[in-house]
Amino acid sequence: MKKVIAALILIILAAAGWYFVSPLFITNEVNEEFPVAKDAATTLTPQEVLERDKEFAATAPDVVVEDSMPEQPTRTGPVALASGQFEDADSFHQGSGTATLYQATAAEQLVRLEDFEVTNGPDLVVLLSRHPAPRTRADLGEDYLDLGSLKGNIGNQNYTVPAGVDTTGFKSVVIYCKPFHVVFSTATLQ
Repeated sequence: MKKVIAALILIILAAAGWYFVSPLFITNEVNEEFPVAKDAATTLTPQEVLERDKEFAATAPDVVVEDSMPEQPTRTGPVALASGQFEDADSFHQGSGTATLYQATAAEQLVRLEDFEVTNGPDLVVLLSRHPAPRTRADLGEDYLDLGSLKGNIGNQNYTVPAGVDTTGFKSVVIYCKPFHVVFSTATLQ
């Protein structure tokens, strides 16, 4: 009977060990497209606009035009509200990449992680925090917004902010391990 109990305990410990340790050496890469249709006229960076105009000027004939300036088109694409670079929480819990909060449509906001990589762990979640750079559970406090489970520890990912949430008071995006209450990485939003 002791051997059966010892075997059951060993099986339970092995399963629990696998659950908690396997994320450390297993990676999960996710590469999601940006979910909002991009309008090329409204999503060019200032540098891209200058390069486009230089190319056009080099090939355009010299002609004097007496037309007035056209009205600027209404911006219909997503607008970046704030962005930040992920930083390591400590020497073991490390992260890199960019987190950006977007106003995707008039009614929808989302957080996009790009060129993202973080140390994997059990039950990691993506949080919006009111603290600019939480490193501990105490820094994180209770007034955070859970955007859901981390989809992968590598890649480009999107997380929808629930409708009606005012995001102006949130100052960082945090990768957090729920079972152990550990911050893995933080991106301060600016």
